Amino acid sequence: HGMLDAKIMALGKNIGAGLPGSADGYTLEQLLGKLRSYQGINRERLQQNLVDFLSEVAPVAQQVGINICAHGDDPPWPLLGLPRILSTETDYAHMLDAVNLRANGVTLCTGSLGARPDNDLPFLAKRFADRIHFVHLRNVTRDTDTVPCSFFEDEHLEGGTDMVAVIAALLTEEARRRKEGREDHQIPMRPDHGQEILDDLTRGAQPGYPAIGRLKGLAELRGIERTLSHARYGLGG
Repeated sequence: HGMLDAKIMALGKNIGAGLPGSADGYTLEQLLGKLRSYQGINRERLQQNLVDFLSEVAPVAQQVGINICAHGDDPPWPLLGLPRILSTETDYAHMLDAVNLRANGVTLCTGSLGARPDNDLPFLAKRFADRIHFVHLRNVTRDTDTVPCSFFEDEHLEGGTDMVAVIAALLTEEARRRKEGREDHQIPMRPDHGQEILDDLTRGAQPGYPAIGRLKGLAELRGIERTLSHARYGLGG
């Protein structure tokens, strides 16, 4: 109420700015049209759609030696009336139990899941360790634990997630897989999102994907990995 027309237009542009990693956006009319296509689809139906899809695809993936993995809701709360189905430990457990094949796995994004105060990322990394096939290491800081979606992107080693504990859990799982002789013992990782620094400030990268900021994050994360893998600690042995 009482917003100036210019601010209303700016808000509309932000809402239709598009998805992360995409240069395409929506007009307000196009966005409303997309939302209308989800009318009548509640959380339970969307969740079942995912299970139905995975029930068809995961057996074939396992047969040909491919792992598939689902990224969590980002952010992990309903937006614009759309239901969310991969936001919590319970959500992931439901998906994995419903299609209980190793090929059906998790993309563990510590940023998207870490935006919720009730998601313990080191615990989740251990709980779902044998089904984690890809990792997005990213950190966020919540402004408050009581207001949903109130958070900002932080440095990879700052924020609300204990990144050292997460990486330790992943290295322990990699070591377990190596002992089993699994070909997929290495869990791919990327430094997800990053803060704009130095030349990033003038390059106009997609938000969250500045080259130098992400390289800085990658160097820090690899430093943790190398330290924890040292013979003195034995996590990666």
